[in-house]
Amino acid sequence: MAQRKVLVTGASGFIGSFIVAEGLQRGYQVWAGMRGSSSRQYLTDPRIQFAQLDMGNPERLRQQLGALKAEMGGWDYVVHAAGATKALHREDFFRTNTDGTRHLIEALQALDMVPRRFVFVSSLSIFGAIREQPYPYQPIRLTDTPVPNTAYGESKLAAEQFVCRQEWLPWVILRPTGVYGPRERDYFLMAKSIRQHVDFAVGYRPQDITFVYVADVVQAVFLALEREGVEHQAFFLSDGQVYDSRRFSDLLQQHMGTRLVLHIKAPLWFLRAVCTVSGTVNRWMGKLTTLNMDKYHILSQRNWQCDIEPTRQLLGYDPQWPLERGVKETVSWYKQNGWL
Repeated sequence: MAQRKVLVTGASGFIGSFIVAEGLQRGYQVWAGMRGSSSRQYLTDPRIQFAQLDMGNPERLRQQLGALKAEMGGWDYVVHAAGATKALHREDFFRTNTDGTRHLIEALQALDMVPRRFVFVSSLSIFGAIREQPYPYQPIRLTDTPVPNTAYGESKLAAEQFVCRQEWLPWVILRPTGVYGPRERDYFLMAKSIRQHVDFAVGYRPQDITFVYVADVVQAVFLALEREGVEHQAFFLSDGQVYDSRRFSDLLQQHMGTRLVLHIKAPLWFLRAVCTVSGTVNRWMGKLTTLNMDKYHILSQRNWQCDIEPTRQLLGYDPQWPLERGVKETVSWYKQNGWL
């Protein structure tokens, strides 16, 4: 049987690099789709083949894909994991997350390079705070209407809507909640803070948070590629558990062995003020910042529950990494790689 071929866009990113590694482990021919300027730090396996793709320029993208088609024919599968989680301006999210997705799909169609399965890695953020209700909160379900409250979520939703209109394309959409693990830098900021004996949280209402370890996201990606009969469906991804706002930081503290951590809980108005000032100043300076109004909406949201039962039943998804196991492995990687 011919070796299966897969293109992974965003291959230099956190999730994308793990998808590449798993594809190689499973015996795929793996093409790492990325910009020419992207880092190859986690893409050193000599079996990886690289595809330089400019998804911001549709004409250039078609030329690049056309050359690849002439060279190797095309791919059995495409995993579209490329995207921007931070941007200086609102329109930058749409340029990368929405237009980039549209350009890739239109080029694949125009060049007759339609894969057997197209997996789009989206985000739970497309739903925003639709379940801001009295406690106890209820999980977001597939039947709920997305109402994103961040520019990132809006751009991902717009990309999803375009994907869903392509009836000719055998697509599957994955919507992970907060993804953590080795190489991820946003949650690492919390580890750095705890190492300095400070844990900062906001809001006084109960907060239900969900997480998914990167290896479980990768598991879902390959189920979405290989499982029959799941085309034209979307799935939530989490580890199946719900945590309070302290659980992640408590586990970091435990596995880092940090004592005497000062836990500070600030009101939401304080976070909003900090994010407003930080976002404005850094836009003036042309610098990306973690603290901006998108981040405010994410941190202030009280309910991140999502219903993964359809993912279990239809996709065969079986999360293997509860938070305690995932945080322990992540902290171990931080230490081994000199991050801590």
